[in-house]
Amino acid sequence: MTASRPPSTAEELRGAGLRVTAARVALLDTVRRGDHLGAEAIAAQVRERIGHVSLQAVYEALHALAGAGLVRRVESAGSPARYEGRVGDGHHHLVCRSCGRVADVDCAVGETPCPTASDAHGFVIDETEVIYWGLCPGCSTASTT
Repeated sequence: MTASRPPSTAEELRGAGLRVTAARVALLDTVRRGDHLGAEAIAAQVRERIGHVSLQAVYEALHALAGAGLVRRVESAGSPARYEGRVGDGHHHLVCRSCGRVADVDCAVGETPCPTASDAHGFVIDETEVIYWGLCPGCSTASTT
């Protein structure tokens, strides 16, 4: 009996119907290692790994990866989009009102915050997103001192 190995990043890209390029491999790896990174931070890390890549190419690749379900675009009001590699598990996010830090929350506890719309108005709903707003530990400590 042989243990199966997880697919490589290139195999995941191919499996999602995407062309495999050095930039896409580096980008997907960067998003998965990062912590809710913005496109510019992702571009900087990809450049460190493979050399020049334009910000436009990064945006296009992120759009393709998000469309294929390999990364998730997190958009909180008033902040630029951020990207994460944690997909398909229905987790939620905490966002700091002061510094913009984003953290994952596995699941709502207690009363569930409306997982199903009371009236879908004809929409076919495929995702529910919950964002908790507040101050992160660093900002809440700074505001009390």
